[in-house]
Amino acid sequence: MVVSVTLSLYIARQFVFSVAAMIASLTGIVCLFDFIDLLRRVATKPHVSTNVVTEIAALHVPHFSIEILPFGILLGGIVCFWRLTRSSELVVARAAGISAWQFLAGPLACAMMIGTLATTIISPVSSSLYRKAEELDQQYLRTEGGPLSLSSGALWLRQADTQFDPHGVALLNARGVQLGKDGVLRIRDISIFRLDHDDKLILRIESPEGYLADHAWILKNAQTVRPYEILHSVGQLTLHTDLTVGRVQESFASPETLSIWALPSFIKLLERSGFSSIRHRIHFQSLLALPMLAGTMALVAAGFSMRPTRRGGVARMIGSGVAAGFLLFTVSKVAEQFGNSGALPAVLAAWAPTVAGLCLAISLLLHLEDG
Repeated sequence: MVVSVTLSLYIARQFVFSVAAMIASLTGIVCLFDFIDLLRRVATKPHVSTNVVTEIAALHVPHFSIEILPFGILLGGIVCFWRLTRSSELVVARAAGISAWQFLAGPLACAMMIGTLATTIISPVSSSLYRKAEELDQQYLRTEGGPLSLSSGALWLRQADTQFDPHGVALLNARGVQLGKDGVLRIRDISIFRLDHDDKLILRIESPEGYLADHAWILKNAQTVRPYEILHSVGQLTLHTDLTVGRVQESFASPETLSIWALPSFIKLLERSGFSSIRHRIHFQSLLALPMLAGTMALVAAGFSMRPTRRGGVARMIGSGVAAGFLLFTVSKVAEQFGNSGALPAVLAAWAPTVAGLCLAISLLLHLEDG
């Protein structure tokens, strides 16, 4: 028993080193392509500094590391187990009577621990940095209206406003928002601040209620006031916007900008306001499933890379493991799309690929260990 524990710790250490190196390498490659894409987008905006692009790309790093984590575990595990098999260390362990289930306990526990740390600690940090990157992207690289957020039942919106200034903006705050069954977005207790390009106040609008029509906010019983003047009523007022109800919903905080701790309350807020929370529920369940997915990838890597090299077919074996990982990724994305369309429950869309991969990995190991 002491021998198997010592061996498990040794294999676990080798596994962690290989996985960490693979995650770092894959994240670096993805971040390089992301940086190149940002440079392409900023090429048409000469007023934007390259430092902004570098900052946005750096803020994306934790997000990409979580996205790439299952593949890092799969490829790192394949490299680790293949190297141990090639050096006959696993062959000797089996000859000593130690089963694969014993010496895989350490790598499996490490993989699940990595997934747990990614879900509980790295994910909140990633969401915070990704949200800041989205704000910088919106401020410097995009031209459409936004950003828009829903917080504690209140709606905040920043959009272009060229009526008084070609580069002006309008800040809208509604302390109540509700999407009706008729598909009309209604807001109440509205305050709108119309600013010039130097963020100086031009006009303030107050209205008790309003709604979003076709590319326009319709405000009822509106009152306006300019600096150093008094309020006066204008009745119904129309404020043009690029937004539609669909774009409003899409503009709410994306799931990637919310930590796992903030997602449950935000999901309840969306549902209470009448908006769809499918994307956020799927993302929440995916984060919960990440530790099991990490363990599944470790078992898949073991199942495809512990075959003795003397039997040949090493390249085919490793290629099969990589193909199985990408197949699992494809299945997860297809399930996610079915979930977003409402064809599958969020729990099933997030957990089904992980459970399917786990069944595949256990079947491979049973075949490898027990013949």
